[in-house]
Amino acid sequence: MSSLTDLANILPGNAVQPRNHPLETRWGRGLLGALVPLVLLVLWQAATAFGWVSTSQLPTPESVFSAAVQLLEGGTLAQHIAISTQRVLIGFAIGAILGLVVGALVGLSELADALLGPFIGAIRAVPSLAWVPLLILWLKIGEDSKVTLIVIGAFFPVFTTVYLALRHVDKNLIEAARAFGLKGTRLLTTIQLPAVVPAVFSGLRLALAQSWLFLVAAELIASSMGLGFLLMDSQNNGRIDRLFLAIILLALLGKITDALLGFAERKAIKRWA
Repeated sequence: MSSLTDLANILPGNAVQPRNHPLETRWGRGLLGALVPLVLLVLWQAATAFGWVSTSQLPTPESVFSAAVQLLEGGTLAQHIAISTQRVLIGFAIGAILGLVVGALVGLSELADALLGPFIGAIRAVPSLAWVPLLILWLKIGEDSKVTLIVIGAFFPVFTTVYLALRHVDKNLIEAARAFGLKGTRLLTTIQLPAVVPAVFSGLRLALAQSWLFLVAAELIASSMGLGFLLMDSQNNGRIDRLFLAIILLALLGKITDALLGFAERKAIKRWA
């Protein structure tokens, strides 16, 4: 027991943390983060009100809000949001789990690294739209093909960060742990995994953002609902107000889901890292 206590005392997480500047608190950063969107909203309103930009290219904020109200009253806006969010969350969850498992395997095993590393590195370079015709051929145009594309988008950020983080765990820390008698599963759960928790969540947040990016490409596969479909349909019908609405909703949903994952990250780092 004392050996584990002695080992814990040398871990980086036990160092004394400096006091945060007021602007580095969550409230301070939140207020600063809201400043730029508010300024952009004012400039947007001014640009359309004073005729600096044609409303055929930039709709007024009021028209975008009216389009949202119209779709909301018709019941379709909630459906678009729900189906897109469902696709993203399912694809992200599957891709993240696969990325964690494969990343840990390749990061901890020299043999797996030699076998899988070059192949995964090559597949990672394939653009998202290149997968669309292949997924249609293999999985047809149902939900499976859309979710699979999002799975692909979520897999690589998690895999890369977990793999590299495990490869770069402080070797002195591992040797110190082994000197205290830790090895195998205990070494993995006590030292290696806690050491990569921040990197894992960085990969998860990148994967979540990538999932929303891949959503639009996924909903190109013969969709009739979803924010990606709303985006394309609005472009085809010349409804620039709905097009801007879809972009704003994608940004808001992406930020909300990222904030939730950030909350989980803070809890996990506090507990394990």
